[in-house]
Amino acid sequence: MQTGTRTSARQAPTIAVRIQTEDFDIAREIAALTRDRREIGAVVSFTGLCRDEGGRLSALELEHYPGMAERAIGVIAAEAVSRFGLSGITAIHRHGAIEPGGNIVLVVACASHRQAAFDGAAFLMDFLKTDAPFWKKEHLAAGGTGEWVSAKDTDDKAKARWQRNG
Repeated sequence: MQTGTRTSARQAPTIAVRIQTEDFDIAREIAALTRDRREIGAVVSFTGLCRDEGGRLSALELEHYPGMAERAIGVIAAEAVSRFGLSGITAIHRHGAIEPGGNIVLVVACASHRQAAFDGAAFLMDFLKTDAPFWKKEHLAAGGTGEWVSAKDTDDKAKARWQRNG
């Protein structure tokens, strides 16, 4: 006697990309991505925070190119899903003024196995840092604005590790 049926068919991967001023709830985002997904065995999340190592910032202002930023992150997310066999991925990036300690970016990747989830999250984050159109400007605690934050060579090096040979 069969009391219930379970399908072994794999659900289509979920890709969610949002750019918003509001903060995000990490637990809620993980729950939304994994809800009713029995094939998931691993969830990896990365949260980037507004850092102020020297105590000189009042905020970091993030600007983006609307529409283009979402599309760029969507392309990267789709590549991560395809390349690592992810069950789903969520990328949320905030814009506007963010105080030190505040959330800036969230990446959540889920897969059947942990290495795929780790790799998918790292891949998306490495490409997001270099390929998504965002700009950061410092607002100083002493008043006024500081410099626009320049791109880092370390971000380009992190992205380069994902290049395929051949």
